[in-house]
Amino acid sequence: FDVNGRLTTVSSTQIPFHVRRHLARALEMPSSKIRVIKPRIGGGFGGKQTAVCEIYSAFVTLKTGKPSKIVYNRKETHTCTTTRHGMKLDVKIGADTNGNIKAIDINVLSNAGAYGEHAPTVTSLVSYKTFPLYDTVPMRFNANIVYSNTMNAGAFRGYGATQGTFAVESIINELAHHLKLDPTEVRMKNLVEPGEGKYITSGDIKKCIEIGKEKFNWAEKSIPREVAPNKIRAAGMAVTMQGSGIGGIDTAAATIKLGDRGDFNLMVGVTDMGQGCDTVLTQMAAEVLEVPMDRISIHSADTDLSPYDPGAYASSGTYVTGNAVIIAANNMKEEILKGASKMFNVEIGDIDYLGTELKIADKIISLEEFAQRSISFEGMNQITTTGTWGGETSPPPFIAGFAEVEVDTLTGEVEVTDYLSVVDCGTPINPNLVQVQVEGGAAQGIGLALFEDIKYDKKGRVMTDSLMQYKIPSRLDCKNIRVEFSNSYEKTGPFGAKSVGEVVVNTPAPAIVDAVYNATKVRVRNLPVTSEKVLMGILDI
Repeated sequence: FDVNGRLTTVSSTQIPFHVRRHLARALEMPSSKIRVIKPRIGGGFGGKQTAVCEIYSAFVTLKTGKPSKIVYNRKETHTCTTTRHGMKLDVKIGADTNGNIKAIDINVLSNAGAYGEHAPTVTSLVSYKTFPLYDTVPMRFNANIVYSNTMNAGAFRGYGATQGTFAVESIINELAHHLKLDPTEVRMKNLVEPGEGKYITSGDIKKCIEIGKEKFNWAEKSIPREVAPNKIRAAGMAVTMQGSGIGGIDTAAATIKLGDRGDFNLMVGVTDMGQGCDTVLTQMAAEVLEVPMDRISIHSADTDLSPYDPGAYASSGTYVTGNAVIIAANNMKEEILKGASKMFNVEIGDIDYLGTELKIADKIISLEEFAQRSISFEGMNQITTTGTWGGETSPPPFIAGFAEVEVDTLTGEVEVTDYLSVVDCGTPINPNLVQVQVEGGAAQGIGLALFEDIKYDKKGRVMTDSLMQYKIPSRLDCKNIRVEFSNSYEKTGPFGAKSVGEVVVNTPAPAIVDAVYNATKVRVRNLPVTSEKVLMGILDI
């Protein structure tokens, strides 16, 4: 409790405003008596979209009146939080002999775990993020979602699109092999064309494939070849899409305050958990306000100070909050011009906004001087503006992923030797940040494909509850991850941008699985692709 008797919670969370709401309800306290602060945190990936521990420390503080702290150890993290929804997907596909797909039928059994959090929305994205890619193909989707005695399933990067992409892209690869066609050729015949009036209004997934084929040297790498005794290399590929926020639901706000030294305070509610949105949003504000970035200080995710934001998820940071920042910054420029017009008794049309300066008739006034005078008796006003944005659109980013693997036919061991992601995320606001997002997502996808496996005993207890049993890829497991851009312009996005946060994790699994098949003729349909599964397939056991 602070000196005013308000409960203050500092939490590694993606959803500070929702945490405040949960605490107020559970503790039967007014939300005005609760403050939630999100410090600098490293990573979230959807897992911190659930409030899994804040209530316990709040109970202790409420009962004792003393500060309390809770930190999950590795075992608790694996058992007391949430996991990705485990799914079984039965997929049928029909096509003519030329590779023109005539129908896809998907039946899903989704494991919600003990409580069913996010169950309908995650499962529905299996279809929402696969059907639009093949928009001329008749597709049917049926799902059953079940409770079980396993760990609670929740939000996780990809949010159902990952599972759907693995199933649909895998069966399209199987179709291509059955017809003895190149998998890229089958996709080029069936993938969506961009155009006005469609769900997909910008970008071109086919262009991503074309760039990838050239940069990856697909013509050579897709042919299996023995590079050493018992070592075979081959390649596979897949495509995916995601979204940019939740159309018709996501809303963001940004507030900008002009400081007395001519600098700006930018306050946003969106949570930066390492993805770099604080940097990107600062760039956008600086661009609109025509000032250097060091003139802007950004403050994020404090329920006392930040404007309301539903949280950082659904790849909404750059797209949704970016639009709000642009509105707030443009409002700030208008208010500065209005304030200068009143202060100097001139028409707004006679004032030129020059970023760090104002040109009023033939006189130059620094923004610092104007700011100081505007909060004094001359202006009697510290200028503060807010922008709020929410739209009906969720323009999808695209990725074409290409994987080369090396398989040891004596042990079944699989190593990813080269991985290329060709990304269309609109106009990249910060290409360096986009690149590391894509690289990290590819590494996470490699983990999904080859290593990560949650196992339960018959009573539903998690058996893989440490990093000794639950392996994630290290830098040594990611030999060469490359990124290429296929730039486009999304007219509803800030400066033409779309999202990139989630789409990056979806293509490695189906691409790697098909690469393993090309190398060994062993088709693994359940993840991860372990050496045991590959070796048993080679030995036909």
